[in-house]
Amino acid sequence: MIASRSAIGRRETPIERDGNGFTLDAALIGELIDVPPADVPALMRSKSITCMCESGIDSDRGTFRINLFYHGRHVRLRIGSEDEILQRSTIDFGERPQRRRRSL
Repeated sequence: MIASRSAIGRRETPIERDGNGFTLDAALIGELIDVPPADVPALMRSKSITCMCESGIDSDRGTFRINLFYHGRHVRLRIGSEDEILQRSTIDFGERPQRRRRSL
């Protein structure tokens, strides 16, 4: 499970382990998907921002991948055993083209 929080007025790490999932700072999510941090909680509640977390196996044991999806954007964070960001990447697929109706 991925949750967001606002860290306004306090210095915290942008990612913290939270039981079986992670809590990410809304400012980090907003920066990654290019939306205002204040909009992040509502976008997550409405399922406009979706996420998936994967845990590493074999030589990657102890690391995690957090995937965030928003419109045509896919953000991937690789998280280390100390909850630090080891790697981040963003792919922007742009807007999906409208489907054309076929005439029969």
